[in-house]
Order: sequence, then C-alpha cells, then structure tokens
Amino acid sequence: MILQRLAKPLLRWQASKPVVSHAVSRAARSGIFGKQTAFLSTSTPLKSGEEDVMNEPREWMDYDVVIVGAGPAGLSAAIELKKLGTETGKDLSVCVVEKGAEVGAHILSGNVFESRVLNKLIPDWKERGAPIETAVNDDEFLFLTEKHSIRLPHFLLPKELHNEGNCIISLSKLIRWMGEYCEEIGVEVFPGFSADEVLYGPNGEVKGIATKDMGINKDGTPKPTFARGMELRARQTIFAEGCRGSCSEEVIEKFNLRDGKQPQTYGIGIKEVWRVTDEHFKPGLVQHSLGWPLQHSLMDKTYGGSFLYHMGDNLVHVGMVVGLDYQNPYLSPYDEFQRFKTHPAIAQHLEGGERISYGARCLNEAGYEAIPKLTFKGGAIVGCSAGFLNSVKIKGTHTAMESGRRCGERVFHALASLESAPVAETGEINPDEEVLEVTDYESMLYKSWVGEELKVVRNVHQAFHFGLLPGLLHAAFSTFISRGREPWTIDNQKIDSDSTRPASECQKIDYPKPDGVLSFDILTSVALTGTNHEDQPSHLRIKPGMEHVPTDVSFKKFAAPESRFCPARVYEYSEEGQLTINSQNCIHCKCCSIKTPQEFIKWTVPEGAGGPNYETM
Repeated sequence: MILQRLAKPLLRWQASKPVVSHAVSRAARSGIFGKQTAFLSTSTPLKSGEEDVMNEPREWMDYDVVIVGAGPAGLSAAIELKKLGTETGKDLSVCVVEKGAEVGAHILSGNVFESRVLNKLIPDWKERGAPIETAVNDDEFLFLTEKHSIRLPHFLLPKELHNEGNCIISLSKLIRWMGEYCEEIGVEVFPGFSADEVLYGPNGEVKGIATKDMGINKDGTPKPTFARGMELRARQTIFAEGCRGSCSEEVIEKFNLRDGKQPQTYGIGIKEVWRVTDEHFKPGLVQHSLGWPLQHSLMDKTYGGSFLYHMGDNLVHVGMVVGLDYQNPYLSPYDEFQRFKTHPAIAQHLEGGERISYGARCLNEAGYEAIPKLTFKGGAIVGCSAGFLNSVKIKGTHTAMESGRRCGERVFHALASLESAPVAETGEINPDEEVLEVTDYESMLYKSWVGEELKVVRNVHQAFHFGLLPGLLHAAFSTFISRGREPWTIDNQKIDSDSTRPASECQKIDYPKPDGVLSFDILTSVALTGTNHEDQPSHLRIKPGMEHVPTDVSFKKFAAPESRFCPARVYEYSEEGQLTINSQNCIHCKCCSIKTPQEFIKWTVPEGAGGPNYETM
C-alpha cells in the first residue's frame, strides 16, 4: 500500500528532475533571486494560475522513522532500526532521504577507518564484500619546514594517532555499499531528493520533513515539469545531514540546543585522489603532517594539518584541513593545499601520477564542549550534524556511526514500547499517539566510548588558539597525562567569522601560479567534482537585512575573504565591490555559511541530485 501511494509522486519527480523548493519560489517572487548578483534580482511575475499550481497541497507519506541524510550516521541508524526489528519481530518502516544523485555522491573524507561499529552493525561485512581492503602497515607523522621534513618517532605520538588495525578506504564507496545493504534489509532509500523544510506539529514538535519542489526556473516561475515536493511524516525524525546541515541547524536554533555550550568551530577539508605509478606506490602508508605551509613559527595561530594515504589500486588520497578560525583574510585554503603538494616530502609520492578527483567539505572541530543537546520532541541529531569529530585522532566516521547506531537503538525501543501499532503495519501515524523525546539516546552516548574518547581531547583544539607550540604542549598533556580530567575548560565564545581580522592589519599572501603538474587552477579542479546544478534559483542566499554586508563590510573591511576561502570560486567581486554568486559551481562544502563576515550567506539545499558526484572520495 505504501509503495503504491508513493509511486505517483516519485514517477512525477523522476520525470521533472529539477528540484527547487516552494520556499525558494516565494523568495524568488519577493525579489531575492534572479540574476546571480548579490542582491539585485529580476524575478518574473507569475501568470494566471501559476501561483495556484505552486501552492497546491503536497502529497504525503507516513513512516515510523525518517532519516535525513544517507551518510555514515544516517545509514547506521537505519541498519540498527531494521536489525532490532528482525531480532524482536517488531518491524518499523524506515525511510532515508538523500540530496545527492546517489548514495555516496556527496561523501568526502580522508579516510583511515576504524571498523568497530561496522563489526556490530554488519558482522559479516568481509564476506559480503565491503570495500575495505587496504590495511595500514606504515604510520608517519612529519613536521614540515619549507624545504625539509622531520619524522617524529612513533613513541612520541599519542595513542590517538596510532593506526594499527585500521584500514585506508574511500568513504564514498563504503557508503554506497552500506546504502545497498540498507535496501536489502527493507530500508526505503530515496537519493536525489533534498530535505528542504522541517515539519512541525501544533505544539512545535517535529513531525517530519518536506522535500523540495521541482521544476522552478531561475526567475522563480514554474517550468512545465513543475511538481510539488512531498511531505515525509514520521513518529521520529533523525537528522544526519553532516556538518552544517540546513535542517539540523534549523532545529538546533529553534530548540536552543546550543544553550550552555561553546559555539561550534569548523575546518575546511580539501582533498584530491591521485593514481600514481608502481614506483611511487606504497599501499598501506598513512602520513600526517604539521608545519609548512600553514604554520611558519611556533606561535602561529593558524590551525590545520595535512594527510596522505596510499590506498589500493595505486590510489593516493592527499589533502589538507584548515581551521576556519584563521585570522588573515588573504589566506586561501585552496592555494595553501596546492603549494603543500610541491613540498619534496609530498611531491615524491605524486611524481608521474595523474590527478583523478577533487573535492572539499567542512568539518566540525570544536569537539566535546560544543556538542549541542541531541534530542527534542519528535527527533534527534546524529553524526556530524552534531559534531563528534576527534580532532586529535583525525577521525569522525567511527563516532558518527556509533551515534547513529545508538540513536537507532534507543528510538526503536522507545517506539516499540508504545501501544500504537507501527506505521509498518497500519500505513499511517496514529494521530493520538504521544510525540516522544528519546532523551536516553544522549545520556547513553555520553556514557559510551564515544563520550569517553571525546572528553579526553575536549580542550585540545581550543588550546591552539594560543599558538602552535601551546597547542601541541596541551595536546601532549591531555593525551598522555590528564586524559581529559584537567580541572579547567578552555573557553571559546567566538564563531569562526569573528576570528577574521581586518585586511588593513594583515599581510597579503602571494601564492605561486599553478604549474599544471602538481598544482592546478581552481576551475580545473572543480571540473573533476562532477558538479551539476540545472537551471534553478540560487541556493546561496544573502540573509535578509544583510544586503549591504558584501560591499560595505566584506569587500571594504576584510578584502572579500569569500573570494579566497571558497574552494569552487563561487564568490567573485568586481573592482567596485559588487558581489557575483556563481552558485552553479557550488560543491556543497558549506564554508560560506561559516566564514563570510557576519555569516551573511544562508546555505540552503538546491534541487535534488545537484552538487558534486564523488566516486572515490
């Protein structure tokens, strides 16, 4: 019955393909969108009947659980829900909605993988052929100067940086495999559909999400293929969108989930995949580094580091993470990464190779003290939507998966304890059923190894605000001696955009031109992402009341930092300070919503199936 009711709108969705929300259409008609200049637009008045079409009632579907985002946390929650249903005989209907064209298309990570959670979710993953093949067999940590490198002895590294027993993987490939497994066990997975709106009940409780409307022209008028989005209603909605997810940020703000917490701080991760020659290939090598080009002295306050992993099939994953609390507006994370690859210790791995993929994504860095409250009536937040990255370990997939697994477990037991029959049996939600807040998910997660692991390093990132050397000393103290039990908490109440200093106080950075061998121009790199945004209103919006900020604040005071930090050259300024937003270039890193002065950009979801299409990241 459920699939029959879903078939009609799904077929219409597939036929129309462009996906843009009703919220966007309203904004377009209000004059926010049109040309891709900053805030001047040319919205077209709707013709007779068009407004009725764009406001027709949406079709809807009920589920026991809706999960927003098919990443490590979301799929782990789905698998645990179905696993418990099989074990207890109390099956729940589970739907996963994913904005990427396919599961895994928007996944980007290092990735040195800990399999401890996968072992619990799918114990026979090896026999099933999970794409986890290259075991770590050499572990290096380098300190770089401009021309030289120093390898630190292994015994000086905290156990968080020991990778024995881990594997080097493509996370996007693993997530594709997990998505296929979810479908095998009965999870309904819908890639290519963006969660655009959170649905609320009469008392403010979360009741599900609505997907984006489809088929809207750039000027806000409907195309012949226009179709309304669908409401996916749920007894519990789990937000697993990843770092800075738009729906997740909405519920965090609506329910004041950050009250009493430090603000989240972020990094931008930029990564390439190379296919190298047999001569330079060392399968199983893991290399991390600090120093040049980000840190030029022991008191440098620019936070960040780099990685280089040799996977199977002659593939080398190389990347850099730059903390977005950097101060100099002239810094370009993309250009820092390009010149990093020219260092002799790095170039020797890539010599004679071919670059086959490029991408970028923001990640949470503030850690334990910045994790928001995780639950609210009708739902919960998991994974990087909340921020479980262990910045010392340089890993977050294992903690994201465990948060999803724990959430799935507690949501299952909470729903199974109610007297109402599940939607899996009835096809609809009982309107008289109490909307639950599954609070024991948070309490159990903090008592688990996730809470213990993150508490150990709770002050480490904040200590780097005092400089590289103080940060390293505090990291050593926390990981070797105190194990997170130090009687102080290093406070931070500054968001990343407020860390940027005026351009007049900073020195310009002269980056070398790309050589086309090891370093490349940014648009050549974006071409490797497979990014596509069909004709539609811009999903990158200047917040109401901030129309003056790009020219009067960003350009004049800070020398337009978004023209440098964006890893896809979305933001460009004319000589007079007029901003142009090339939203078609956007690779969904979310950096602009974090680092623009006063956070003047609001990142919203574009049409489903838009954005990058990563295959090996």
